[in-house]
Amino acid sequence: MENEKITLKGSYNFSEISYKTLKKILELSIVRDKSIFNEWFDFEFEIPDYDIDFLEKLIKANEYNTKHYSEYQLSLYFISPFLSKIYFFNEKYRDWYQYELSGIVNGYKLSGITDFMVATGVEEPEKPYFFIQEFKKSIPKSKHPLGQLLSEMAVALEINEKNIIRGAYNIGQHWNFIILKKTPDKKYKYYESKSFDSLDIEHLKKIYKYLQAVKHKYCK
Repeated sequence: MENEKITLKGSYNFSEISYKTLKKILELSIVRDKSIFNEWFDFEFEIPDYDIDFLEKLIKANEYNTKHYSEYQLSLYFISPFLSKIYFFNEKYRDWYQYELSGIVNGYKLSGITDFMVATGVEEPEKPYFFIQEFKKSIPKSKHPLGQLLSEMAVALEINEKNIIRGAYNIGQHWNFIILKKTPDKKYKYYESKSFDSLDIEHLKKIYKYLQAVKHKYCK
């Protein structure tokens, strides 16, 4: 018997899909309850003094420049060194920059290039665990990075055959964490944390801890 052919309802690129369109595809809704982040954010992790020193120097080197950076400079000088210090790497997973991802969600093909993800794989990513999007210096006029992030996370849920995944987006110095859940009837709901200012040392230490929690708790 031949495999059943899948008829696509449409296809969209991560970078082009609007939040309005994604909301329709995913039957997406926001849950206005931040308590879901408690289990994630309550992770106990003591930041070593030498890492605190690194974070303080990172802020000092960038705090007066971020508003003038291009998106590439923001990633190169500030975000990438920070993520490298988290060190998403072992024999089971690693970090991946600018890699293609695609999948079919509710009959629609969603695909594109991810900014950053943590995933299994050796020569190419396989099972995605976590995403960070967009490395933008400011909110774009046409599209908010949240839509692109959620579309990537929805594809990852299909690939992983899971019903929950975590991610984050940043606009300039500000970070927001996201949890996306898939319901049994193939609808999606997401939760959004408060915003964290990465140029504030206390906030940056929290972001650092929350990313360590991703590495130690959820990359399994």
